[in-house]
Amino acid sequence: MAFRILLVEDEPVIRGLVETLLTTGDVQVECVSSGAEAIKRARENPFDLYLLDVVLPGLDGVSVLRMLRADPANAGKPVYMLSGRHKTADVDTAKRAGATGYIQKPFRGVELMELVDKHRGPKPA
Repeated sequence: MAFRILLVEDEPVIRGLVETLLTTGDVQVECVSSGAEAIKRARENPFDLYLLDVVLPGLDGVSVLRMLRADPANAGKPVYMLSGRHKTADVDTAKRAGATGYIQKPFRGVELMELVDKHRGPKPA
């Protein structure tokens, strides 16, 4: 069974790059561009890992995070915030809302691949 990631990112270039980087035979990346769509997808079929942009149209990433944490099916899932915002207050807000981690843009591809490996566990033989 594939390790499933939901990437919530409104910037098409970043969405495409992350999807290409992380998708492998045993990792499936689904992409949405809004917070509302993220909540809909997460409620339909929870993912193994969530990558959320902080700034999204409509429902922002921190609000999505709070909703995921309030949902029993998603409450314990790892959720990482992706953001170009580098202020300590933004990081603190995300952590108080329940973020597993905060990844600042621009990020390195290896950083995301290591994060996936950490949560996915050993690769299937």
